[in-house]
Amino acid sequence: MKTTLYAAVAVCLLSLCADSLFAQVVFIDQTTTIRVQPNQRRIVAPSSYRIKEVDVQATVRDQVAQVQVSQVFQNTGSRALETQLIFPLPQDAAISGLTLVVDGKELAGKLHTKAEARRIYEAIVRKRRDPALLEYMGQGLFQTSVFPVPPGKESRVEIRYSQLLKKDNGLVDLMIPISRSKHCNRPVDLMKITVRLSAGDSIKTVYSPTHDASIDRTSDSTAVCKLQLRNVFTADDFRLMYGTRNGLVGMNVISYRPNPKEDGYFLLLASPEVKVDPSKKIPKTTVFVLDRSGSMNGQKMEQARGALKYFLNQLRESGEGDLFNIVAYDSAVESFRPELQRADEKSIQKALGFVDGLFAGGSTNIDGALTTSLGMLTNPQRPSYVMFLTDGLPTVGVRNPNQIAANAKSNNKIKARMFNFGVGYDVNSRLLDRLSRDSRGQSVYVRPNEDIESRVASLYGKISSPLLTDIAVDFDFDVERPASAPKPINRRYPRQLTDLFRGEQVVIVGRYKQSGLAKVTLTGHVGGEQKTFSFPVTLAKKSLDESNGFVEKLWAARRIGEIIDDLDLNGHNQELVNELVQLSIRHGIMTPYTSFLADETVALGAGEMNRRRARDEVGAQLSRESGRSGFNQRALKERLQNTNRAPQAAPASRVASGTAGGGFAGKALSELDKLQLGIEDAEVAYRMQSNVRQIGQKAFFYKKNRWQDSSVSNEEEKKAVRIVQFSKEYFELAATQGGKLAKYLAFDESVVINLDGKTYQIDPTPIEGE
Repeated sequence: MKTTLYAAVAVCLLSLCADSLFAQVVFIDQTTTIRVQPNQRRIVAPSSYRIKEVDVQATVRDQVAQVQVSQVFQNTGSRALETQLIFPLPQDAAISGLTLVVDGKELAGKLHTKAEARRIYEAIVRKRRDPALLEYMGQGLFQTSVFPVPPGKESRVEIRYSQLLKKDNGLVDLMIPISRSKHCNRPVDLMKITVRLSAGDSIKTVYSPTHDASIDRTSDSTAVCKLQLRNVFTADDFRLMYGTRNGLVGMNVISYRPNPKEDGYFLLLASPEVKVDPSKKIPKTTVFVLDRSGSMNGQKMEQARGALKYFLNQLRESGEGDLFNIVAYDSAVESFRPELQRADEKSIQKALGFVDGLFAGGSTNIDGALTTSLGMLTNPQRPSYVMFLTDGLPTVGVRNPNQIAANAKSNNKIKARMFNFGVGYDVNSRLLDRLSRDSRGQSVYVRPNEDIESRVASLYGKISSPLLTDIAVDFDFDVERPASAPKPINRRYPRQLTDLFRGEQVVIVGRYKQSGLAKVTLTGHVGGEQKTFSFPVTLAKKSLDESNGFVEKLWAARRIGEIIDDLDLNGHNQELVNELVQLSIRHGIMTPYTSFLADETVALGAGEMNRRRARDEVGAQLSRESGRSGFNQRALKERLQNTNRAPQAAPASRVASGTAGGGFAGKALSELDKLQLGIEDAEVAYRMQSNVRQIGQKAFFYKKNRWQDSSVSNEEEKKAVRIVQFSKEYFELAATQGGKLAKYLAFDESVVINLDGKTYQIDPTPIEGE
């Protein structure tokens, strides 16, 4: 049969607002014939093109964005492609000066009304059997004229426009869609985004809830944000928020409350000024504790020496007034000097010579090294840090991990913060986590193939310049509450706050009962003097959409990390195990202890059975204190506890993602090792990645040959309204739900889903002869 094919490539063209404005490049080939095979639920376009590069350059001054997007695509086929560009226009988008340029020539186009756009969207979806455009139902459309792309040739498309960005709760919200079409069978070779921010006031908060982009704070009033991705099949849209405020510290709060009958979720961002008067610099004390036992021999020792030299050179450049020392240990413990040293040129030069003389050999006296280093710290008025590095188990002196942790806690008289680096799989990872928790520090796990120097340098670079120490955050609501009333703010993470450092920002998530106006107070110390900063905030009573839904997902990820930490350090607690199962199902965040939920044969509604199995998995796996499994589990726990971004959504299409799926970040199976999921069984890991999807605020599990919305109960599933995909009823449902919920309809296979309180089962179009 002859079919008109639409090979769509969704790229980051056209939006910097919270309501995603999206560009869809549609290649139309009128001559290709494709026969639909049994079990082929949609038409897949041939690989007749590739997107070589997408480059977004945005300049934002206050709330006005000037954007230029360039896309280079190539016709890799043997025939000319007749190409057309369509651009769904979001509601409430204040866009002006829209210009489309193809190969240096401005391209004519037509702006369609919402009704006209709906007919165009439906026609494309019907012909392609691809519901990717359904989320734009109810929006206008800009459609270009058709232009040819000769075989083997490249074509460059440029879009230029201006946009007034929205501002909410003091944050300017900027969105750049980089999601690819769900059914593209070739990745974008290179995708680059550069956003330059400038403002009249001092820029404090700069935060991306979606990507780990680099942020260069060039001055108090400017910042440059960069993101570069290669071989992009699918990715979350890039979102960037920034806020301005003059003074030492700025703060913003984002709230999300989908159900007013349940506690809401909040995200608090606190950021210091970029350029600080040298006279305001807070002197600090740092002791670097290095394992030089025999297992550190070779490249590990070379990298460790490199990390120490980085530390010393940083002190040389910006450590005026700082104190430091180095403690090296094997069977014995040796200090650079018996007491703390001033960070001047003479002492640093001698310390570099001490580092050059360090060689590996002997056993591992962890307790002695910690006792010596913590004993040097006696001034509670100075921020003090211990950077402790080990690659093995204690083999000399006190060997009991609990006793070592208790001794360290007792010897830490001034409550110095410990940053503990576990190198390789032989470390006692539970001991490191206990040391971190007792000192309000952090554990960092360095895999055998990772560079020690770069990991140490990365962390020290973040903590090298404290501006406000021993910080605390409180919410004050101007309402009277009975003394017995529950706290208005609860389950806040991280539980223990540390310090506020130059160039860094504090990210806090939590739940709230009381909505409305509140005052947030941030307190901390500059030297021995207490400073207080107050900020007005508004906590939503009921959120109108899911634009801030990432706050809930971020809270869930950190809460899961805290649950695992409690179970690991404090032992079994069935209530925590039950909550772990419930959060994993609700949010689709898999862990080594709940990975069995991804098995197609495991019913999500089998509550008691699932809780018992999770209890057994927790007991069996967390008992491993060292080795690869213990290392990976605690590395995952650390990532969950300290993540600043919500788990990323996975595409609804298995074709688009290959083996990509849910799990912590919806990444491809090939990245499983990198993500440290702690799953040793490859088959279990594959199920975790391929049978779980996170789309918007929903989690889907593949059960009984269909996708199941995890919020749908067994009784609701039995009463589900059945709809055939691409039928009249299907498009009516999409039109009724609009773009905000139509994204949940983009499944190739059957799906059971709850939309606005009603349950539907949407099945693919029956193939003729079935």
